[in-house]
Amino acid sequence: MEKYENLVRNLFLPLVMHPDDLVVKTLSDQDGITTLQVLVHADDLGRVIGKGGRVANAVRTIAYAGAARRGRKVRIDIDSF
Repeated sequence: MEKYENLVRNLFLPLVMHPDDLVVKTLSDQDGITTLQVLVHADDLGRVIGKGGRVANAVRTIAYAGAARRGRKVRIDIDSF
């Protein structure tokens, strides 16, 4: 779902030092579950995940809440390249 991609991209964009390397894409959208993959520059991985995973968990919580209102689920995988 493009709406979830834009939401996640807009939440992570202010955190990264290499905004051109931020990629958010939908891997699958089936059975009411949308799986998003977030790819960032290796230097930005720590910023996006945060200490103890706090930033990543906060973004996931926001995405989950938005999806739950529509009766869907969202899964977010974060990786670097």
